[in-house]
Amino acid sequence: MTTQSTSVLVVNSGSSSIKYQLVDPVGGEAIAWGIVERIGEEVGSLKHVTQTSTTERELPVPDHGEGLRRVLSLFEAVGPDLSRANVIAVGHRVVQGGPVFDGPVLVDALVEHQIEQLSPLAPLHNPANLTGIRVGRALLPDVPHVAVFDTAFFHHLPAAAASYAIDRDVAEKHSVRRYGAHGTSHQYVSHEVAAFLGRDVEQTSTIVLHLGNGASASAVKNGHAVDTSMGLTPLEGLVMGTRSGDIDPAVTFHLMRNAGMDVDEVDDLLNRRSGLKGMTGQNDLREVHRLVEEGDAGAKVAIDVYAHRIKKYIGGYTAVLGGVDVIAFTAGVGENDDIVRARACEGLERLGIEIDLERNAGRKKEPTIISTDSSPTTVVVFPTNEELAIARLAVDVVTGGRP
Repeated sequence: MTTQSTSVLVVNSGSSSIKYQLVDPVGGEAIAWGIVERIGEEVGSLKHVTQTSTTERELPVPDHGEGLRRVLSLFEAVGPDLSRANVIAVGHRVVQGGPVFDGPVLVDALVEHQIEQLSPLAPLHNPANLTGIRVGRALLPDVPHVAVFDTAFFHHLPAAAASYAIDRDVAEKHSVRRYGAHGTSHQYVSHEVAAFLGRDVEQTSTIVLHLGNGASASAVKNGHAVDTSMGLTPLEGLVMGTRSGDIDPAVTFHLMRNAGMDVDEVDDLLNRRSGLKGMTGQNDLREVHRLVEEGDAGAKVAIDVYAHRIKKYIGGYTAVLGGVDVIAFTAGVGENDDIVRARACEGLERLGIEIDLERNAGRKKEPTIISTDSSPTTVVVFPTNEELAIARLAVDVVTGGRP
């Protein structure tokens, strides 16, 4: 890159929302950010934040095209002026790259078609992501657009980790394998935490715990993912806000045969009415902790299950890696919930994992070591920054990796 200041507009288009950031990919700062919500409803909402002001509006936003048009109008009205921000790329988050994409790509008509073809693997995400891409390309036609895939970091998982033990022909015909998710975050954190600790990422074994309303774990050896907890879809793995995580597949058959549920009802149960919400009625861990403090026995069990599942993955991935150098907690829960961090690592001293409860206490806005000085494994809280990661990957694509 040249010495001239540049920026990247990062767009994360959901089914009824658009999140965005204008990012300085060199310094890492968010120059401006915001969200458009309730797209398609009677009244939508917009929030646009700069380094000096916050603008909020409620008005109809009938579709994503109108939503992004209003975002661009806000940049023009209250700043920063995109025409002066030297926007060199628009980076779009796409959830599912399937077997096709192993890294970020410059968007053209073929890429749009391929993302659309992969929609059956992510029916709630890819269509919305694609809408954002198409609207963005129409409104900003003179800037290159780059698709960055959540699954790309896990594209080259070893066959032992990526393959499911089902009929091989069925798996191949229907693209059934472990794809993972949150890969942009896992890649960013595993590489950046090594730099933070002064380690060579190519000689470091790391477990990344991305804990938010959606949650996933990864095992990263020498900078490359070797396993991850989410599978064909983001349902597998850790207990989440509304998702069950790992479950006996026969539960599905049992509910269909004995509870009269059809496939859509079971889908809704496991993805939207399970996890913490299913066990406590609350998907926000802060509310679950409140229920525990009030003596709710069910909430206590939910926390036990939540932490137990994380602990199982820490142990399993320690074995997969042949020993772990670094454990990194990240995302909303990982960065802010000291109870979960302590419970997840409790009793793992024989695996070389020792938490300093005083260091662990409280929320962490900056990278923070929370293990003891004598702990063979370094445990770190490391804030993720998916938008910055997307911005930097987009820059690499449009510049060919040139500095």
